[in-house]
Amino acid sequence: MEYLKITGQNKLEGEVTISGAKNSALPIIAATILAKNEINICNMPDVVDINTLLKLIDKLGGTFKKTSDCIKIDTSKLHNTTATYDIVKTMRASILVLGPILARFGHCEVSLPGGCAIGQRPVDLHLKALEAMGAKIEINHGYIKATAPDGLVGTKIVFDKVTVGGTENTVMAAALAKGTTTIINAAKEPEVQQLCEVIRDAGVKIEGIGTSKLIIEGTNRELLEFKDIDVIADRIEAGTYMCAAAITNCKLKINKVIPLHLEAIISKLEEMNFEILQDETSVTIMPTDEIKPVNIVTTEYPGFPTDMQAQFMALATQANGTSTIDERLFENRFMHVSELLRLGADIHLNGNIATINGKASGLNGTDVMATDLRASSALVLCALVAKGETSIHRIYHLDRGYEDLEGKLSKIGASVSRHKE
Repeated sequence: MEYLKITGQNKLEGEVTISGAKNSALPIIAATILAKNEINICNMPDVVDINTLLKLIDKLGGTFKKTSDCIKIDTSKLHNTTATYDIVKTMRASILVLGPILARFGHCEVSLPGGCAIGQRPVDLHLKALEAMGAKIEINHGYIKATAPDGLVGTKIVFDKVTVGGTENTVMAAALAKGTTTIINAAKEPEVQQLCEVIRDAGVKIEGIGTSKLIIEGTNRELLEFKDIDVIADRIEAGTYMCAAAITNCKLKINKVIPLHLEAIISKLEEMNFEILQDETSVTIMPTDEIKPVNIVTTEYPGFPTDMQAQFMALATQANGTSTIDERLFENRFMHVSELLRLGADIHLNGNIATINGKASGLNGTDVMATDLRASSALVLCALVAKGETSIHRIYHLDRGYEDLEGKLSKIGASVSRHKE
């Protein structure tokens, strides 16, 4: 295994360019199962999760070719309808092939997924939606077996809670269903919006994109003609680098972003006394005389994203006062707290609420262990301001979602290097 070694308290400055959004690229790759043509997808991030899903497409009988940051995918000769455990175990997003395979072939077997252990993210909402569309579903020996020999049928689906993956799976299934599917309480995340736009541009009529009510008119199993696709910017990667600038209190320009997608993050940074300059494709964070404490409640988009709470917890360790974070979406997403305590942070947990006391004495470098993808980035952020050297182990979590993290940080002045255990 590999680990990162970071020497803290270096001055950061310059510019960072953000990669394509992993959480948009993954459902788009899954959606290629609905296509009858070769599709060119650009601004594709080079991260482990993307490569894992591409391996799954290959195992299903599709092909792909990489050129620079573009990938050409051809699923026209797809023939295998089983997503096996050996690939699915490492990534929860692999469940996204369930809807499109079932819609196209009328049957599939998909292993129950793995991924970050940040709490229960059950697939029951996905399955309930597909059953409402006429699928028969059984779970045996760790596999979801779904059948709809006559195809899926459009219906009205009301999600009991907002589910990003469930919305995406249902949208893809509905695209090839017979008749109209209405999704109530749909997720509104930018990544969900892009998936809907991609499918709409491939010829499926979709109303309500960006709202909690989606209406999709299916093609009755007629495959789609996809156009070329550019993956949107990764708002979580952008937010992480904004926090890197904030925690080191430096000026940093972050390029190739969509500021509208960062509004919740920008709002909280402004509450912490940072000035954020914006134009159409970039944001610049300015240093401040005092980092003020902040209170955060995670919620669905357009609220504050759960994928940014660990990074803001790291930033709160440098605030002049006490901050709180109320994690409303996942019940086990504070696993990074014990590792931040090793660095000298003052954090107290009470159920799903974390209280962070900013420490004038600062943090001290030590050995820490990444527990999930976003927790890993919190450790990196704290290491940037800690005295001395920090070694971050199990960084395979980081590699799942951040492209060339050490390269991008090094270019703006951080002392970061990758080593083998």
